[in-house]
Amino acid sequence: MSRARVRAVLAAATATVLLVSSGCAGWGGSAGGSDNPNSIDVLMVNNPQMIDLQRLTADHFTRETGIQVNYTVLPENDVRDKISQEFSSQAGQYDVASLSNFEIPIYAKSKWIAPLDDYVKADSAFNQADILQPMTTSLTADDGKLYGEPFYGESSFLMYRKDVLDAQGVQMPANPTWTQVAEIAAQVDGKQPGMAGICLRGQPGWGQVFAPLTTVVNTFGGTWFEKDWTPKVNAPEFKAATEFYVNLVREHGEVGAPQAGFTECLNNMVQGNAAMWYDATSAAGSLEADDSPVKGKMGYVAAPVMQTKSSGWLYAWSWSIQQASKKKDNAWKFISWASSKEYEELVGEQVGWSSVPAGKRASTYENQDYLEVASSFADPTEAAISTADPRNAGVQPRPAIGIQFIDIPEFTDLGTQVSQYVSSAIAGQMSVDEALDRGQRLAEDVAERYKSREEG
Repeated sequence: MSRARVRAVLAAATATVLLVSSGCAGWGGSAGGSDNPNSIDVLMVNNPQMIDLQRLTADHFTRETGIQVNYTVLPENDVRDKISQEFSSQAGQYDVASLSNFEIPIYAKSKWIAPLDDYVKADSAFNQADILQPMTTSLTADDGKLYGEPFYGESSFLMYRKDVLDAQGVQMPANPTWTQVAEIAAQVDGKQPGMAGICLRGQPGWGQVFAPLTTVVNTFGGTWFEKDWTPKVNAPEFKAATEFYVNLVREHGEVGAPQAGFTECLNNMVQGNAAMWYDATSAAGSLEADDSPVKGKMGYVAAPVMQTKSSGWLYAWSWSIQQASKKKDNAWKFISWASSKEYEELVGEQVGWSSVPAGKRASTYENQDYLEVASSFADPTEAAISTADPRNAGVQPRPAIGIQFIDIPEFTDLGTQVSQYVSSAIAGQMSVDEALDRGQRLAEDVAERYKSREEG
Protein backbone atom coordinates (compact mmCIF):
# COMPACT_ATOMS: atom_id res chain seq x y z
CA MET A 1 0.00 0.00 0.00
CA SER A 2 1.39 3.43 -0.97
CA ARG A 3 2.18 6.13 1.53
CA ALA A 4 -0.71 8.25 0.30
CA ARG A 5 -3.17 5.41 0.67
CA VAL A 6 -1.90 4.52 4.13
CA ARG A 7 -2.39 8.15 5.13
CA ALA A 8 -5.93 8.09 3.80
CA VAL A 9 -6.79 4.98 5.80
CA LEU A 10 -5.30 6.45 8.97
CA ALA A 11 -6.79 9.91 8.44
CA ALA A 12 -9.81 9.36 10.65
CA ALA A 13 -7.81 8.01 13.54
CA THR A 14 -5.22 10.76 13.20
CA ALA A 15 -7.84 13.47 13.05
CA THR A 16 -9.34 12.37 16.35
CA VAL A 17 -6.06 13.22 18.04
CA LEU A 18 -5.27 16.31 16.02
CA LEU A 19 -8.60 17.97 16.68
CA VAL A 20 -7.39 18.77 20.17
CA SER A 21 -4.23 20.55 19.01
CA SER A 22 -6.06 23.26 17.04
CA GLY A 23 -8.75 23.91 19.60
CA CYS A 24 -11.39 21.80 17.87
CA ALA A 25 -14.67 20.44 19.09
CA GLY A 26 -13.94 16.82 18.40
CA TRP A 27 -14.78 14.40 15.62
CA GLY A 28 -17.95 15.69 14.00
CA GLY A 29 -18.52 18.04 16.92
CA SER A 30 -20.48 21.25 16.57
CA ALA A 31 -18.35 23.92 18.17
CA GLY A 32 -19.27 26.38 15.44
CA GLY A 33 -20.16 29.94 16.27
CA SER A 34 -17.42 30.71 18.79
CA ASP A 35 -17.81 34.13 20.45
CA ASN A 36 -14.05 34.66 20.41
CA PRO A 37 -13.44 37.43 17.83
CA ASN A 38 -9.95 36.04 17.22
CA SER A 39 -11.17 32.61 16.16
CA ILE A 40 -12.93 31.09 13.18
CA ASP A 41 -14.82 27.85 12.73
CA VAL A 42 -14.00 25.64 9.76
CA LEU A 43 -16.04 22.66 8.58
CA MET A 44 -14.06 20.40 6.27
CA VAL A 45 -13.64 16.98 4.72
CA ASN A 46 -11.22 14.49 6.30
CA ASN A 47 -8.98 13.99 3.26
CA PRO A 48 -5.27 13.49 4.02
CA GLN A 49 -4.27 16.92 2.72
CA MET A 50 -6.83 18.50 5.05
CA ILE A 51 -5.40 16.60 8.00
CA ASP A 52 -1.96 17.99 7.15
CA LEU A 53 -3.51 21.46 7.17
CA GLN A 54 -5.04 20.85 10.56
CA ARG A 55 -1.73 19.68 11.97
CA LEU A 56 0.14 22.73 10.71
CA THR A 57 -2.38 25.43 11.62
CA ALA A 58 -1.58 26.21 15.26
CA ASP A 59 2.19 26.45 14.89
CA HIS A 60 2.04 28.55 11.75
CA PHE A 61 -1.22 30.34 10.91
CA THR A 62 -2.34 30.94 14.51
CA ARG A 63 1.14 31.87 15.66
CA GLU A 64 1.48 34.39 12.82
CA THR A 65 -2.02 35.92 12.95
CA GLY A 66 -3.32 35.23 16.45
CA ILE A 67 -6.44 33.67 14.90
CA GLN A 68 -7.45 30.35 16.43
CA VAL A 69 -9.01 27.85 14.04
CA ASN A 70 -11.67 25.47 15.34
CA TYR A 71 -12.00 22.56 12.94
CA THR A 72 -14.90 20.16 12.57
CA VAL A 73 -13.75 17.28 10.36
CA LEU A 74 -16.04 14.70 8.76
CA PRO A 75 -15.97 12.04 6.02
CA GLU A 76 -16.98 13.28 2.57
CA ASN A 77 -20.63 12.22 2.48
CA ASP A 78 -21.20 13.42 6.05
CA VAL A 79 -19.49 16.75 5.55
CA ARG A 80 -21.52 17.47 2.39
CA ASP A 81 -24.73 16.85 4.31
CA LYS A 82 -23.66 18.97 7.28
CA ILE A 83 -22.44 21.86 5.13
CA SER A 84 -25.72 21.83 3.20
CA GLN A 85 -27.71 21.94 6.44
CA GLU A 86 -25.56 24.63 8.04
CA PHE A 87 -25.23 26.93 5.05
CA SER A 88 -28.85 26.64 3.90
CA SER A 89 -30.01 27.69 7.37
CA GLN A 90 -27.47 30.57 7.43
CA ALA A 91 -27.04 30.11 11.17
CA GLY A 92 -23.51 31.45 10.98
CA GLN A 93 -22.05 28.71 13.14
CA TYR A 94 -19.28 28.03 10.63
CA ASP A 95 -17.27 30.71 8.91
CA VAL A 96 -15.48 28.57 6.30
CA ALA A 97 -16.25 25.24 4.66
CA SER A 98 -14.55 22.95 2.19
CA LEU A 99 -16.73 22.86 -0.92
CA SER A 100 -16.07 21.49 -4.38
CA ASN A 101 -16.53 23.28 -7.67
CA PHE A 102 -19.80 21.37 -8.00
CA GLU A 103 -21.41 23.01 -4.94
CA ILE A 104 -19.91 26.50 -5.10
CA PRO A 105 -21.85 27.91 -8.11
CA ILE A 106 -25.06 26.39 -6.69
CA TYR A 107 -24.46 27.83 -3.21
CA ALA A 108 -23.54 31.20 -4.70
CA LYS A 109 -26.84 31.36 -6.59
CA SER A 110 -28.65 30.63 -3.31
CA LYS A 111 -26.61 33.39 -1.61
CA TRP A 112 -25.30 30.98 1.01
CA ILE A 113 -21.68 31.99 0.45
CA ALA A 114 -19.94 35.35 0.18
CA PRO A 115 -18.14 36.73 -2.89
CA LEU A 116 -14.38 36.99 -2.49
CA ASP A 117 -13.51 39.54 -5.17
CA ASP A 118 -12.89 42.45 -2.80
CA TYR A 119 -10.60 40.34 -0.64
CA VAL A 120 -8.65 39.15 -3.66
CA LYS A 121 -8.18 42.72 -4.90
CA ALA A 122 -6.97 43.91 -1.50
CA ASP A 123 -4.65 40.95 -0.94
CA SER A 124 -2.05 41.24 -3.69
CA ALA A 125 0.21 38.72 -1.95
CA PHE A 126 -2.36 35.99 -2.63
CA ASN A 127 -1.75 36.39 -6.37
CA GLN A 128 -4.99 35.24 -7.97
CA ALA A 129 -3.25 35.28 -11.35
CA ASP A 130 -1.18 32.31 -10.18
CA ILE A 131 -4.34 30.21 -9.72
CA LEU A 132 -4.83 28.10 -12.85
CA GLN A 133 -7.52 29.80 -14.93
CA PRO A 134 -9.91 26.81 -15.19
CA MET A 135 -9.99 26.69 -11.39
CA THR A 136 -10.93 30.36 -11.15
CA THR A 137 -13.55 29.86 -13.85
CA SER A 138 -15.12 26.86 -12.12
CA LEU A 139 -15.38 28.80 -8.84
CA THR A 140 -16.96 31.85 -10.44
CA ALA A 141 -20.76 32.03 -10.45
CA ASP A 142 -23.05 33.26 -13.21
CA ASP A 143 -22.99 36.74 -11.68
CA GLY A 144 -19.30 36.96 -12.57
CA LYS A 145 -18.13 36.97 -8.96
CA LEU A 146 -15.59 34.61 -7.38
CA TYR A 147 -16.91 32.51 -4.49
CA GLY A 148 -14.16 30.01 -3.73
CA GLU A 149 -10.42 29.45 -3.65
CA PRO A 150 -8.99 26.00 -4.44
CA PHE A 151 -7.06 24.01 -1.87
CA TYR A 152 -6.09 21.34 -4.39
CA GLY A 153 -7.38 20.28 -7.78
CA GLU A 154 -7.33 17.58 -10.40
CA SER A 155 -8.23 16.77 -13.96
CA SER A 156 -8.13 13.41 -15.74
CA PHE A 157 -5.63 11.71 -18.04
CA LEU A 158 -4.69 8.31 -19.42
CA MET A 159 -2.18 6.29 -17.40
CA TYR A 160 -0.43 3.32 -18.97
CA ARG A 161 2.34 0.78 -18.43
CA LYS A 162 5.20 1.82 -20.68
CA ASP A 163 6.94 -1.56 -20.33
CA VAL A 164 3.83 -3.52 -21.30
CA LEU A 165 3.19 -1.45 -24.41
CA ASP A 166 6.88 -1.54 -25.36
CA ALA A 167 6.88 -5.34 -25.15
CA GLN A 168 4.12 -5.42 -27.78
CA GLY A 169 5.75 -2.79 -29.97
CA VAL A 170 2.95 -0.34 -29.25
CA GLN A 171 3.58 3.40 -29.03
CA MET A 172 1.12 5.55 -27.10
CA PRO A 173 0.25 8.84 -28.87
CA ALA A 174 0.69 12.00 -26.80
CA ASN A 175 -2.91 12.93 -27.61
CA PRO A 176 -4.74 9.66 -28.23
CA THR A 177 -8.24 9.23 -29.57
CA TRP A 178 -10.59 6.81 -27.89
CA THR A 179 -10.43 4.67 -31.03
CA GLN A 180 -6.67 4.37 -30.61
CA VAL A 181 -7.06 3.56 -26.91
CA ALA A 182 -9.50 0.75 -27.72
CA GLU A 183 -7.09 -0.66 -30.30
CA ILE A 184 -4.21 -0.60 -27.80
CA ALA A 185 -6.39 -2.20 -25.12
CA ALA A 186 -7.11 -5.08 -27.51
CA GLN A 187 -3.41 -5.46 -28.34
CA VAL A 188 -2.19 -5.70 -24.75
CA ASP A 189 -5.15 -7.45 -23.15
CA GLY A 190 -3.97 -10.69 -21.56
CA LYS A 191 -0.37 -10.37 -22.79
CA GLN A 192 0.69 -10.66 -19.18
CA PRO A 193 -1.13 -13.17 -16.92
CA GLY A 194 -4.19 -11.63 -15.33
CA MET A 195 -3.64 -8.23 -16.92
CA ALA A 196 -6.64 -6.50 -18.55
CA GLY A 197 -6.17 -4.09 -21.40
CA ILE A 198 -7.71 -1.17 -19.50
CA CYS A 199 -9.43 -0.27 -16.24
CA LEU A 200 -12.49 2.00 -16.35
CA ARG A 201 -14.90 2.83 -13.57
CA GLY A 202 -18.16 0.90 -13.67
CA GLN A 203 -19.39 1.47 -10.13
CA PRO A 204 -22.73 3.28 -9.83
CA GLY A 205 -22.61 6.91 -8.73
CA TRP A 206 -22.69 10.34 -10.37
CA GLY A 207 -19.11 10.78 -9.17
CA GLN A 208 -18.06 7.21 -9.99
CA VAL A 209 -18.85 5.78 -13.44
CA PHE A 210 -20.21 9.07 -14.72
CA ALA A 211 -17.09 11.05 -13.87
CA PRO A 212 -15.11 9.42 -16.72
CA LEU A 213 -18.12 8.46 -18.83
CA THR A 214 -19.50 12.01 -19.08
CA THR A 215 -16.15 13.17 -20.45
CA VAL A 216 -16.44 10.44 -23.10
CA VAL A 217 -19.97 11.61 -23.89
CA ASN A 218 -18.70 15.18 -24.26
CA THR A 219 -15.96 14.31 -26.70
CA PHE A 220 -18.25 12.02 -28.72
CA GLY A 221 -20.48 15.06 -29.28
CA GLY A 222 -23.13 14.27 -26.70
CA THR A 223 -24.54 16.17 -23.73
CA TRP A 224 -26.99 15.64 -20.88
CA PHE A 225 -28.93 18.78 -21.83
CA GLU A 226 -28.82 21.29 -24.63
CA LYS A 227 -28.79 25.03 -23.87
CA ASP A 228 -32.61 25.22 -23.78
CA TRP A 229 -32.78 22.21 -21.40
CA THR A 230 -33.72 19.74 -24.12
CA PRO A 231 -32.59 16.38 -22.62
CA LYS A 232 -30.30 14.32 -24.85
CA VAL A 233 -29.55 11.23 -22.75
CA ASN A 234 -30.78 8.79 -25.40
CA ALA A 235 -29.58 10.87 -28.36
CA PRO A 236 -27.30 9.11 -30.88
CA GLU A 237 -24.12 10.79 -29.62
CA PHE A 238 -24.77 9.94 -25.96
CA LYS A 239 -25.62 6.36 -26.96
CA ALA A 240 -22.51 6.01 -29.14
CA ALA A 241 -20.27 7.15 -26.29
CA THR A 242 -21.95 4.89 -23.74
CA GLU A 243 -21.93 1.87 -26.03
CA PHE A 244 -18.24 2.47 -26.74
CA TYR A 245 -17.44 2.72 -23.02
CA VAL A 246 -19.54 -0.30 -22.04
CA ASN A 247 -18.15 -2.46 -24.84
CA LEU A 248 -14.55 -1.46 -24.10
CA VAL A 249 -14.75 -2.32 -20.43
CA ARG A 250 -16.71 -5.53 -21.11
CA GLU A 251 -14.28 -6.74 -23.78
CA HIS A 252 -10.92 -5.56 -22.44
CA GLY A 253 -11.60 -4.19 -18.98
CA GLU A 254 -10.99 -5.36 -15.44
CA VAL A 255 -12.65 -8.22 -13.59
CA GLY A 256 -15.58 -6.97 -11.53
CA ALA A 257 -16.00 -3.80 -13.59
CA PRO A 258 -19.60 -3.08 -12.46
CA GLN A 259 -18.28 -2.65 -8.90
CA ALA A 260 -15.01 -0.92 -9.78
CA GLY A 261 -14.49 2.69 -8.80
CA PHE A 262 -11.41 4.85 -8.36
CA THR A 263 -9.96 2.77 -5.52
CA GLU A 264 -10.48 -0.55 -7.27
CA CYS A 265 -8.81 0.66 -10.47
CA LEU A 266 -5.93 2.13 -8.48
CA ASN A 267 -5.42 -1.25 -6.84
CA ASN A 268 -5.57 -2.97 -10.22
CA MET A 269 -2.84 -0.73 -11.61
CA VAL A 270 -0.61 -1.07 -8.55
CA GLN A 271 -1.03 -4.85 -8.55
CA GLY A 272 -0.34 -5.19 -12.28
CA ASN A 273 -3.87 -6.21 -13.22
CA ALA A 274 -4.39 -3.56 -15.90
CA ALA A 275 -2.22 -2.05 -18.63
CA MET A 276 -4.07 1.29 -18.88
CA TRP A 277 -6.36 3.41 -16.77
CA TYR A 278 -8.30 6.58 -17.57
CA ASP A 279 -9.00 8.50 -14.37
CA ALA A 280 -8.03 11.35 -12.07
CA THR A 281 -4.62 13.00 -12.31
CA SER A 282 -4.39 12.73 -8.52
CA ALA A 283 -3.88 8.96 -8.87
CA ALA A 284 -0.36 9.46 -10.18
CA GLY A 285 1.01 10.28 -6.73
CA SER A 286 0.08 6.81 -5.49
CA LEU A 287 1.35 5.08 -8.63
CA GLU A 288 4.70 6.83 -8.25
CA ALA A 289 5.01 6.40 -4.47
CA ASP A 290 8.33 5.04 -3.26
CA ASP A 291 6.81 1.68 -2.33
CA SER A 292 4.66 1.33 -5.46
CA PRO A 293 5.50 -1.76 -7.58
CA VAL A 294 4.83 0.29 -10.74
CA LYS A 295 6.89 3.34 -9.81
CA GLY A 296 8.84 4.45 -12.88
CA LYS A 297 6.93 2.10 -15.18
CA MET A 298 4.04 4.45 -15.88
CA GLY A 299 3.39 6.88 -18.71
CA TYR A 300 0.85 9.71 -18.65
CA VAL A 301 -0.89 11.30 -21.66
CA ALA A 302 -3.84 13.58 -22.29
CA ALA A 303 -7.41 12.38 -21.82
CA PRO A 304 -8.53 10.63 -25.03
CA VAL A 305 -10.67 12.64 -27.44
CA MET A 306 -12.89 12.25 -30.47
CA GLN A 307 -14.64 15.48 -31.53
CA THR A 308 -13.14 17.90 -28.99
CA LYS A 309 -9.57 19.16 -28.59
CA SER A 310 -9.43 18.09 -24.94
CA SER A 311 -11.71 16.13 -22.64
CA GLY A 312 -10.18 16.06 -19.15
CA TRP A 313 -12.50 16.78 -16.25
CA LEU A 314 -12.03 19.40 -13.52
CA TYR A 315 -12.47 19.02 -9.78
CA ALA A 316 -11.27 21.02 -6.81
CA TRP A 317 -11.75 20.96 -3.07
CA SER A 318 -12.01 24.64 -2.27
CA TRP A 319 -12.77 27.13 0.51
CA SER A 320 -15.83 29.35 0.78
CA ILE A 321 -17.10 31.77 3.42
CA GLN A 322 -20.64 31.46 4.77
CA GLN A 323 -22.64 34.59 3.96
CA ALA A 324 -23.90 34.75 7.55
CA SER A 325 -20.40 34.70 9.03
CA LYS A 326 -19.55 37.68 11.23
CA LYS A 327 -15.83 36.99 10.86
CA LYS A 328 -15.36 37.25 7.13
CA ASP A 329 -12.10 39.19 7.38
CA ASN A 330 -10.46 36.51 9.54
CA ALA A 331 -12.03 33.82 7.38
CA TRP A 332 -10.32 35.32 4.33
CA LYS A 333 -6.99 35.44 6.15
CA PHE A 334 -7.31 31.69 6.73
CA ILE A 335 -8.28 31.00 3.11
CA SER A 336 -5.48 33.20 1.83
CA TRP A 337 -2.99 31.20 3.90
CA ALA A 338 -4.42 27.73 3.23
CA SER A 339 -4.52 28.25 -0.55
CA SER A 340 -1.22 30.09 -0.81
CA LYS A 341 2.05 29.28 -2.50
CA GLU A 342 3.72 29.67 0.89
CA TYR A 343 1.50 27.00 2.41
CA GLU A 344 2.49 24.56 -0.33
CA GLU A 345 6.14 25.22 0.47
CA LEU A 346 5.41 24.66 4.16
CA VAL A 347 3.87 21.26 3.41
CA GLY A 348 6.84 20.35 1.24
CA GLU A 349 9.26 21.16 4.02
CA GLN A 350 7.26 19.82 6.97
CA VAL A 351 5.39 16.84 5.49
CA GLY A 352 7.04 16.06 2.14
CA TRP A 353 6.79 17.35 -1.40
CA SER A 354 4.66 14.38 -2.51
CA SER A 355 1.99 15.61 -0.07
CA VAL A 356 1.72 19.15 -1.46
CA PRO A 357 -1.91 20.07 -2.24
CA ALA A 358 -1.14 20.64 -5.91
CA GLY A 359 -3.26 21.20 -9.01
CA LYS A 360 -4.23 24.81 -8.39
CA ARG A 361 -1.23 27.15 -8.93
CA ALA A 362 1.00 27.60 -11.96
CA SER A 363 3.97 28.23 -9.63
CA THR A 364 3.68 24.69 -8.24
CA TYR A 365 4.81 23.39 -11.62
CA GLU A 366 7.88 25.63 -11.58
CA ASN A 367 8.98 24.55 -8.10
CA GLN A 368 12.04 22.34 -8.52
CA ASP A 369 11.59 20.67 -5.13
CA TYR A 370 8.10 19.55 -6.15
CA LEU A 371 9.16 18.57 -9.65
CA GLU A 372 11.89 16.36 -8.25
CA VAL A 373 9.26 14.00 -6.81
CA ALA A 374 6.56 14.59 -9.43
CA SER A 375 8.60 14.83 -12.62
CA SER A 376 6.83 11.99 -14.41
CA PHE A 377 3.31 13.37 -14.01
CA ALA A 378 3.62 17.08 -13.16
CA ASP A 379 3.58 18.39 -16.74
CA PRO A 380 0.71 16.15 -17.91
CA THR A 381 -1.27 17.13 -14.80
CA GLU A 382 -0.78 20.85 -15.34
CA ALA A 383 -1.63 20.48 -19.02
CA ALA A 384 -4.80 18.53 -18.21
CA ILE A 385 -6.03 21.13 -15.72
CA SER A 386 -5.01 24.09 -17.87
CA THR A 387 -6.88 22.82 -20.93
CA ALA A 388 -10.08 21.95 -19.05
CA ASP A 389 -12.90 24.31 -19.94
CA PRO A 390 -15.86 23.97 -17.56
CA ARG A 391 -17.97 26.45 -19.55
CA ASN A 392 -17.37 24.77 -22.92
CA ALA A 393 -17.11 21.06 -22.17
CA GLY A 394 -18.40 19.69 -25.45
CA VAL A 395 -19.42 20.62 -28.97
CA GLN A 396 -22.58 22.53 -28.07
CA PRO A 397 -23.65 25.22 -25.54
CA ARG A 398 -24.86 23.90 -22.18
CA PRO A 399 -27.40 25.30 -19.70
CA ALA A 400 -25.00 24.98 -16.76
CA ILE A 401 -21.28 24.91 -16.05
CA GLY A 402 -19.47 21.58 -15.61
CA ILE A 403 -17.42 18.97 -17.44
CA GLN A 404 -17.96 15.63 -15.70
CA PHE A 405 -21.20 16.88 -14.16
CA ILE A 406 -24.02 19.33 -14.83
CA ASP A 407 -23.84 21.95 -12.11
CA ILE A 408 -27.43 21.77 -10.90
CA PRO A 409 -28.65 20.34 -7.58
CA GLU A 410 -30.71 17.69 -9.37
CA PHE A 411 -27.68 16.13 -11.05
CA THR A 412 -26.59 14.16 -7.99
CA ASP A 413 -29.85 12.20 -8.08
CA LEU A 414 -30.20 12.11 -11.87
CA GLY A 415 -26.61 11.03 -12.46
CA THR A 416 -26.74 8.40 -9.74
CA GLN A 417 -29.97 6.84 -11.02
CA VAL A 418 -28.78 6.69 -14.63
CA SER A 419 -25.41 5.34 -13.47
CA GLN A 420 -27.17 2.36 -11.94
CA TYR A 421 -28.63 1.52 -15.34
CA VAL A 422 -25.25 1.91 -17.04
CA SER A 423 -23.61 -0.33 -14.44
CA SER A 424 -26.30 -2.90 -15.19
CA ALA A 425 -25.40 -2.65 -18.87
CA ILE A 426 -21.74 -3.24 -18.03
CA ALA A 427 -22.85 -6.30 -16.06
CA GLY A 428 -24.80 -7.55 -19.09
CA GLN A 429 -28.15 -7.23 -17.30
CA MET A 430 -29.54 -4.47 -19.51
CA SER A 431 -28.90 -3.05 -22.95
CA VAL A 432 -27.41 0.39 -23.37
CA ASP A 433 -30.54 1.43 -25.27
CA GLU A 434 -32.77 0.45 -22.36
CA ALA A 435 -30.45 2.09 -19.84
CA LEU A 436 -30.42 5.41 -21.65
CA ASP A 437 -34.11 5.35 -22.55
CA ARG A 438 -34.80 5.10 -18.83
CA GLY A 439 -32.29 7.86 -18.22
CA GLN A 440 -33.98 10.06 -20.80
CA ARG A 441 -37.26 9.87 -18.93
CA LEU A 442 -35.55 10.96 -15.73
CA ALA A 443 -33.79 13.80 -17.55
CA GLU A 444 -37.10 14.93 -19.05
CA ASP A 445 -38.49 15.37 -15.52
CA VAL A 446 -35.53 17.57 -14.59
CA ALA A 447 -35.76 19.53 -17.83
CA GLU A 448 -39.46 20.17 -17.33
CA ARG A 449 -38.79 21.82 -13.97
CA TYR A 450 -36.17 24.15 -15.44
CA LYS A 451 -38.23 25.02 -18.48
CA SER A 452 -41.19 25.81 -16.22
CA ARG A 453 -39.06 28.16 -14.13
CA GLU A 454 -37.80 29.97 -17.22
CA GLU A 455 -41.29 30.30 -18.67
CA GLY A 456 -42.63 31.47 -15.32
